[in-house]
Amino acid sequence: MKPELNPPVAARETAPEISGVLLIDKPAGMTSHDVVAAVRRILHIRQVGHFGTLDPFATGVLPLSIGKATRFAQFYLKSRKAYQGTIRFGVSTDTYDATGEKTSPPADCHPSAGDIERVFREFTGRIRQTPPPFSAKRVKGVRAYELARRHEPVKLEPVEVEIYALELQKLEGPEARFAVECSGGTYVRSLAHDVGGKLGCPAHLSSLRRTAVAEFKEDRATGLDELQRMAKEGRAAHVLIPLEALLPECPALVVRGREETGVRHGQAFELAQAQRADRGLRPGQAGHTPALALLKVLNAERRLIAVARHVAGNVYHPDLVLV
Repeated sequence: MKPELNPPVAARETAPEISGVLLIDKPAGMTSHDVVAAVRRILHIRQVGHFGTLDPFATGVLPLSIGKATRFAQFYLKSRKAYQGTIRFGVSTDTYDATGEKTSPPADCHPSAGDIERVFREFTGRIRQTPPPFSAKRVKGVRAYELARRHEPVKLEPVEVEIYALELQKLEGPEARFAVECSGGTYVRSLAHDVGGKLGCPAHLSSLRRTAVAEFKEDRATGLDELQRMAKEGRAAHVLIPLEALLPECPALVVRGREETGVRHGQAFELAQAQRADRGLRPGQAGHTPALALLKVLNAERRLIAVARHVAGNVYHPDLVLV
C-alpha cells in the first residue's frame, strides 16, 4: 500500500495496512470523487478508489476499494446494479434529471399506471440506449458534459444495455416511483427521459437512490459521519468487506507449497481431475459443465492470494496476484 502524501505523524506511525471494500451510503450533493477524498482523509489512506460513480444528486450504495481491493475494479465496473427512483412527468431538462435547465414548457400530462407499465415492458431486456448529453462519455476526446456546458452540439452513439427488471411502485400525480435492475453502463436518467418520450410526455428523473451493486447491498452501507466516528474509535476496519468475501459466486481453490509459490509468481497451473467442473462425466458424455471463467486462489490460511482466469482446457492463469 502506498503511504499517504504528508500524512499526520500519528497516522504515519500507527495506521495499519488495511484492504477490503467499504460500502458508503453516498449523500446527495457530493460527487463520487468527493466521497473518495473524504474517506482518504478519514482513514489516512491514499489507496482508495470506487467501483463505478454515482451522479452528485443521487444517493445510496457507493462501493469503495481500499488498499489491495483497488485492483478488483475490473470485476465490478460492469456489474448488475439496482436503483429506486422517481420520474417526474410534465417537463424535460437538459441533464435528464432535476439538476438541469428546463428544455420544455410545463405540460399537463398524467399517464396512467397501465400506460407506464406497458412502456416499462418495452424497455425491459436488451435495449439500445443513448447516453445523456451531460455525461462523462467522450466525443473526439472531449467529455460530453464539457461540450454541453458550452452549448455545443453533442452527438453520442447508442450503446447496448440490459434492463433486467423495471417495476412501477407508486403513481401519485405527475410522479412515478419505480425500481430498476440493470447492467453496468445503464443511464437511469436516459431511461426516465426515454420513457417520457414513449408516452408522448416530457419527463426527467427527479430522484435516484442506488440500492445495490453486484453483491453489495444498502443494508451494509455506512454513512460518512458514522465512518468518522468509528475511525476515531479505532474500529473503521470492522466495516470493511474482506478480500476473501469478494466475487462470492467465484469458486475458491486452496493451494500449498510449490503450487502457492507458482501462483505468487504468476505461473499458469492446471486443475487436477478432482477439481474440474466436469468431473464425474464419462469421456465424450454430452452436457458437461463449461469451464469456470474465474477462480479465487487461497493459501493454506484461507487468505486470498490471486484471482485466476481460465485459459484453455484445465489451464488457468493468475491474472491478479496479491503480493
